[in-house]
Amino acid sequence: MPIIALVSARAARGLDDDMPLLEAALTRAGAQVQVVDWDDGSVDWSRFDLALLRSTWDYSQRLDEFLAWADRTALATTLLNPPEVVRWNTDKHYLRALDEVGVSVIPSEFVEPGADATKALAVFLTNHDPEEFVVKPAVGAGSRDVFRYSASEAHRAAAHATRLLSESRSVVFQPYLDRVEAEGETALIYFEGELSHAIRKGPMLELNQTEVTGLFKAEHIMPREPGKDERRVGEQVIAAMSFEMPLYARVDMIRDSDGRPRVLELELTEPSVFLAHAPGSADAFARRILARALPFSERRSS
Repeated sequence: MPIIALVSARAARGLDDDMPLLEAALTRAGAQVQVVDWDDGSVDWSRFDLALLRSTWDYSQRLDEFLAWADRTALATTLLNPPEVVRWNTDKHYLRALDEVGVSVIPSEFVEPGADATKALAVFLTNHDPEEFVVKPAVGAGSRDVFRYSASEAHRAAAHATRLLSESRSVVFQPYLDRVEAEGETALIYFEGELSHAIRKGPMLELNQTEVTGLFKAEHIMPREPGKDERRVGEQVIAAMSFEMPLYARVDMIRDSDGRPRVLELELTEPSVFLAHAPGSADAFARRILARALPFSERRSS
């Protein structure tokens, strides 16, 4: 009987809607399951056949500590997704890598610590001429420190970016794609590279919104049948990854003013996979998890 750790964080307990569904599905499939906080120093990770990253949603505030933990844990058990995937995916510079291989991503300009945010923003506004735009940290989660601005608010936006840069955080400028107001985001969920299901997220950002104080901003979710063009973009993203196929992936996209789907994020670290919105998906996910756990279990018992 494989022993599976579902890895969370203290602050996320009770907030992960996927967790009880996945725990029940794994138990039905014959696994022993324990929900464990990633930073619990008392945990012996070697007692698990597999540790599955789920709601480690405070990682962005403690990235170096989290990545070091992932490296150590992968030496003791099978960690999924593995550290090399997590290290690449926890910094939104991966959008640049996807763009370089021809994936349609939201135009993203990166500004690094030490740069002049006001000058960098002026260049971005000149190059893209957006009516509205978004400023966010390159390492972040749950819409924390993400704000939407009108073009007339460049001063406020530059101050926001300057604050992030002063904290040694890289900054991303992106045009705001306003079709999201009517159509929302589309998120495609993949298990081992195969599309499982898709959902619609409502628009997340308002002008003059208040700062997100919890782990994440509340989302409005419903099932969605993705368009053929969205499926094609999702397949391009999956094909573009340069490492072994991850156990799970979520591709979030928004249509631009011409109706073309653009990748907003590729989530490979701790994404919600919205099991409640796709009947049978929890059991399907559990089967794939156990298929990854059994070889390690057999090696350990031998």
